[in-house]
Amino acid sequence: MFGLGTGEIMFVALVILVLFGSKKLPELLGGLGTGIRNFKKNLQEPEQNNEKQKKIDDKDHSDSAQ
Repeated sequence: MFGLGTGEIMFVALVILVLFGSKKLPELLGGLGTGIRNFKKNLQEPEQNNEKQKKIDDKDHSDSAQ
C-alpha cells in the first residue's frame, strides 16, 4: 500500500494519535468516513441521472413520432 511497510503505518498512526488525542480521533475518523461515503454517492449520482434523462428523452422522442 503506497510502498509503506507495517512499521511506517504504525508510526504514522502513533503520530496521529499523539497529535489529535484519543478523544478527538473517533470524531475525525467518523468525519472521514462520512466524507468518503458522500464522495462515492456523488460519483454514482451522475450515472443515475444520465440514465433517467435518457429514459425521458426516449419517451419524448417516441411521443413526438406518433
